[in-house]
Amino acid sequence: MTFESVLQTIVDECGGGLSAALMGLDGIAIAQVTARTGRDRDDPLGGDATAAGIEFGRILGEAAKAADALGAGALIESVISLARVQLVFHAVDEELVLVLALRPDGNLGKARYLIRRQLPGIRAAL
Repeated sequence: MTFESVLQTIVDECGGGLSAALMGLDGIAIAQVTARTGRDRDDPLGGDATAAGIEFGRILGEAAKAADALGAGALIESVISLARVQLVFHAVDEELVLVLALRPDGNLGKARYLIRRQLPGIRAAL
């Protein structure tokens, strides 16, 4: 199974998925997909989940530093809910993150479940 097919499954099955990307912490995308239903006119990212990863990467880095300072362990997942989009950032390993963009009314719980269910396949393909 390719990275794209795994990401496509998550986007299409979560309910409200807009786009997803597997990217390095340096902002370089390894794979990216958009919803099969076509481009959503209300998608503030324009189908580019990597843009969210790049823009929020610094904030996530600071959150990871704060977690380390507290001795709370590594940052595994972060959800940022904005007026026009929900963003899920889930660590795949120390260098990769999965970014999922959902509509504000998207099914966040199902999205998080699908990400966790697909992680072993992503990690095995690395």
